Amino acid sequence: MNRPARSLCPIALALDLFGDAWSLLVVRDLMFKGISGYNGFLAAGEGIATNVLSDRLAKLEDAGIIDKRRDPSDKRRFVYGLTAKGADLAPVLVSMVLWSAKHTDTDAPQDMVSAMATDPSGFAQAGDPACDGG
Repeated sequence: MNRPARSLCPIALALDLFGDAWSLLVVRDLMFKGISGYNGFLAAGEGIATNVLSDRLAKLEDAGIIDKRRDPSDKRRFVYGLTAKGADLAPVLVSMVLWSAKHTDTDAPQDMVSAMATDPSGFAQAGDPACDGG
């Protein structure tokens, strides 16, 4: 699934990995919402289609941003988690939350936005158990 990069520009390279409308939302769900299963992503409220979700999960796994393993409670299902590479996106997502909260009306909980604004790197480092997926 790896295709040649269109350029070696750092922004273009990052956009090649997660510059679509869904990839960072999957990462967000893993990182901030604790969602780790396919049905959880579908129910996250964004309206992602099943074929698009399957494609993004595979793309993120191929890129080493998430990993996939059997659900210990139901071996027929898989659970997803962030790898260390995926968890390194925390400061990016925190910056996006802060930018959006500053410039638009959002439904982000104000206490969370305040915590992020007070200590963005600490918030990203503290993470959530969902960030420890790899």
